[in-house]
Amino acid sequence: MNERRYVAATGALAALGAGIAGYLTFLHYTDGRIACPTGGCETVQSSSYAELLGVPVALLGLVAYAAILAALAWPREAGRWLALSAAVAGTLFSAYLILVQAYEIGAFCLWCLASDGVVTAIAALAFLRVRAADRHAGAAR
Repeated sequence: MNERRYVAATGALAALGAGIAGYLTFLHYTDGRIACPTGGCETVQSSSYAELLGVPVALLGLVAYAAILAALAWPREAGRWLALSAAVAGTLFSAYLILVQAYEIGAFCLWCLASDGVVTAIAALAFLRVRAADRHAGAAR
């Protein structure tokens, strides 16, 4: 895969993740009812874990996706590493939140799990993008 395709795929996934996080952020601030086929989404979104230091976790996700999108516009090497760093941080935080859902809340938010999958896919793409660039640079030497 070339650089342009990595950027396009990452951008599409980050836009999808931003849509999910934006939806959850909107519902948080409007007290809207979440569209969810199970009761898990409401349970998770109304738990004390839905905020971190008074900031909705969904808003943190939205900021992370925006940072990834912004990184795609940065100069290539810096942008690659910024996108990878943000995606890995997001993936680690997602893993923590999945454990919280499983062991503390006892319910799962399907929207949250979808976002977790998206950020993990972005991390994988970002890693492959950095590795491909490093290989390309090594071959050019």
